[in-house]
Amino acid sequence: MSNESLIVKNLTKTFILSRKQMKLNHTSERKLTAVDDVSFSTYHGEIFGLLGPNGAGKTTTLRCIATLIKPDKGEITVDGIDVKNDVEVKRRIAFLTNELKLEDQFTPNYLFGYFSKLHDIDEATSTARKKELFEKFGIDKFAEVKIGELSSGMKQKVSIVISLVHDPDIVIFDEPTNGLDVLTAKTVTDYLKDLRAAGKTIIISTHIMNLVEKLCDRVGIIIKGRLVLCDKVSDILAFHPGADIEQIFFDLYSEVYREERI
Repeated sequence: MSNESLIVKNLTKTFILSRKQMKLNHTSERKLTAVDDVSFSTYHGEIFGLLGPNGAGKTTTLRCIATLIKPDKGEITVDGIDVKNDVEVKRRIAFLTNELKLEDQFTPNYLFGYFSKLHDIDEATSTARKKELFEKFGIDKFAEVKIGELSSGMKQKVSIVISLVHDPDIVIFDEPTNGLDVLTAKTVTDYLKDLRAAGKTIIISTHIMNLVEKLCDRVGIIIKGRLVLCDKVSDILAFHPGADIEQIFFDLYSEVYREERI
């Protein structure tokens, strides 16, 4: 049996821009190719990073994987299941984005129970999992506090816990530490390592270079919708002695734009 948990083949996604979007993107083209023929695989028990600047196509790629938007071309399979079977795929993945907003009037306790029921999780399993996750993220003392009264860091931790209610095999985080204080960010990254040790697949998108170097087993560097490099972090660093991921990224970035000008 293959150890691949996710296979992305020739993924392409375009969007039609409004006049306002054209102006913001400094382009006269109505069509934007957000993801351009991207292919990569991920494996059980690893953290895979998509590294790139804002607007590179990271979030669009993750949204296609999570079945939130449909690609124009390409194939995506999760544990051998085509993402067109979105119900089955959603049982196997968690997708967390900073755009996830929890209703202010509800409590962490209520939301965990609500999402457990949505995933058809029995009460005993839900109770045990809630105890584990609430203690892990320090939510237990705030379990009956309304979301609107929590700090931004605690809200983020509640969002993470809610997304993991069904114990998914593949965990997708879009900018997992963005906007978090240093202590909350460490809690999140430590838990991602725990998930990896448990055999889960973790896919993160980020523009933070040292996060990739410290956390990821493999990385795909995406620039202007194209995957320009995909390999083990250790092999990339070994191939570029004396350089770090930041320097390697900027060299690739400069090369892409130099080729466009030729």
